[in-house]
Amino acid sequence: MASQLDMFPSPREPGDDVVVKLPPPLRLRERRRHDDESMARHLEESGSYRVLRKLVGRQIVDTPRQGFPRVGVIVDTETTGLDHSKDEIIEIGAVAFTFNDEGHIGDVTAVYGGLQQPTVPIPPEITRLTGITDAMVAGQMIDVGSLRTLLDPADLVSAHNAGFDRPFCEAFSSMFSGKAWACSVKEVDWAMRGFEGTKLGYLIGQSGYFHDGHRAVDDCFALLEVLAGADGVTEPSAFAELLKTSQRSRVRIFAEHSPFDMKDHLKARGYRWSDGKA
Repeated sequence: MASQLDMFPSPREPGDDVVVKLPPPLRLRERRRHDDESMARHLEESGSYRVLRKLVGRQIVDTPRQGFPRVGVIVDTETTGLDHSKDEIIEIGAVAFTFNDEGHIGDVTAVYGGLQQPTVPIPPEITRLTGITDAMVAGQMIDVGSLRTLLDPADLVSAHNAGFDRPFCEAFSSMFSGKAWACSVKEVDWAMRGFEGTKLGYLIGQSGYFHDGHRAVDDCFALLEVLAGADGVTEPSAFAELLKTSQRSRVRIFAEHSPFDMKDHLKARGYRWSDGKA
C-alpha cells in the first residue's frame, strides 16, 4: 500500500512551540545618526536655519600622542556664593590635556569631577543655577588625592574667569598655589574672533554647539573645545592665543588713598575698585 504524502501541516495544538524567523538586525543607531546629520546639513544649506549640535567631550586616552610634551588643566568650580573668603566649593571639575609650545592641543589624559557637602545649606539661587541640591552633596567629599594626581604635572591651569575660580581653588587646597594660571575670559580677544560675548554659553552657541551648562566637568570639556577652535581647524586657535598671552609679565599698580573726585579719571585710565581681597 502506497504511503500518503501529507502536503498540509496539522493544525497547531495548544502548547506547541512556535518558531518565528526574524530578519537580520538593522543598524538603526548608525542609520539614525546618518539621517539626522543629513537633515541638519539640509536645513543649514537652506540658509533659513542654524543647527546646534550637542557637544560631546573628548575621549580619555591611556597613551597620548607624541609631539605634545606639555600638560594643561582646565578647572571649573561651582560654589555656594561669590566670596571665596566665606563661601565654599560644592563641585569641582578638571580636565587634563596635552599641548605643545605652539598652542596645539593633543589628547585628554585625565578627568576629575567631584561634589562636596558645604557647612551650610546650598542657597536656592545656586541650586536653580547649577542644579546641585543639598541631597546631591550630602555626605560627599572631593577626593583631594585624585585631584592632586591630575593637577601636579600641569604646566598651565586655565579657567573661564580665573579671577573667580583661582581664589576659591587656592582657598580649598595649597595644590593650586604656585601654578601658572590663565584666564580664557580676559586673555583671549573673543571679539576679534567674531564672538558677541565672553560667556561660555555664547562661545559654545556661536561655535555651533550646545552643552549641559553649569556642571563643572561639562563646562571644562566645553571650554576645551572652544579653545581648540571647536571645528578643530581654526588657526591660530584661541588656546594658542591664551598660551601666548598668559606668558606676558604683569605688574599691578594700586592708586591708594586717591581722592574721591579722581574716581572718573582713574577709571578712564583702567583702574578698578578693589576691596583688598584680590
